[in-house]
Amino acid sequence: MAMQDGAALDVRPGPDPARAAPEHHGAYHTAALFLALYASALTGWTVYGIVQGGGTVRDFVEGLFNPGASPASQLVGPWEWAFTAALLTTAGLALAHRRLARTAALLCGFLLLALSVREGVGLFDAAYRDQYSTDPLGGWVLATRALGLVVAVTVPVAMFPATEGWRSGRGTASPPKGRPRRLSRICGALFLLMGLARLALTVSALTTPGMDTARYLRGIVDGSVLGTLNLAASGEFTTVSSVVVLLVLGALAFRARRDIRGALLVFAAMQLYLTVRTVVWLTVTDFFNQSFETPEGALSMATTAYDLAAMTSVVVLATGRGFGTSEAYGERGGAGAAADG
Repeated sequence: MAMQDGAALDVRPGPDPARAAPEHHGAYHTAALFLALYASALTGWTVYGIVQGGGTVRDFVEGLFNPGASPASQLVGPWEWAFTAALLTTAGLALAHRRLARTAALLCGFLLLALSVREGVGLFDAAYRDQYSTDPLGGWVLATRALGLVVAVTVPVAMFPATEGWRSGRGTASPPKGRPRRLSRICGALFLLMGLARLALTVSALTTPGMDTARYLRGIVDGSVLGTLNLAASGEFTTVSSVVVLLVLGALAFRARRDIRGALLVFAAMQLYLTVRTVVWLTVTDFFNQSFETPEGALSMATTAYDLAAMTSVVVLATGRGFGTSEAYGERGGAGAAADG
């Protein structure tokens, strides 16, 4: 407290604009707990795969970036490893009440929900369903799937109302101005271009002679296509889901109506890791020297180079201070919102 013209003046610093309002701490703690639980389950399966595969921790660490060094048998794959890191990072941010954890948690929840729906569709296949009772690991796999569904429902339910403008009663927020708006639009444009490029490559692959398009499309939404209880997501699902997320987040970021930095950061980091792993594989297999022999190979290399540059740029921009706080997007803290009530 200080005195000015005989009156008391409150000079105490206001609440940290990068942190969630106190009334939302419970939601953030709930999200952190459930995300960490599922991350722990995936970590357990990863450790089990290392032990069963006869590999060592050193082999696994090398295999994180070099596909050729990975053990032959894996219950979870690179996508799950990246997702585990995203879950743990988001859980830590939520536990620290960082606002950017909200959109990151929602993204993780929706990805888990998509996986759960895919597995639910697969359970309609009797032969696939019977594996849960005949496979020695069937019960554990089913428990992991059930936990994933619980997390996929609980996290969005907890975090959706935790927006800082929720109690203001406003359905829209004024658009950001200046640097935050520009950076958001840059990230959105990078995501949109990457999503469109991957969409074009996917459509091109589906129209290739001899391609079983029906099976590919079924593999996106049906967990029984692989015919095993492998927890690793199929290539069809990871490819198409990445296209959808890139286009949706890209459109939201380009509009710059809300601060979705958390979701941008988490997904860009996941894609950056997977792209780096692809580059390492291209290097160790000497595919670089053969890739430009065909138009398709050259296009694939160009797309990979763009992915690497674009996702690196988004990670750098999203971790900087240029995005500003939620107030820059018209979102206000709990005190300001409550004042309207």
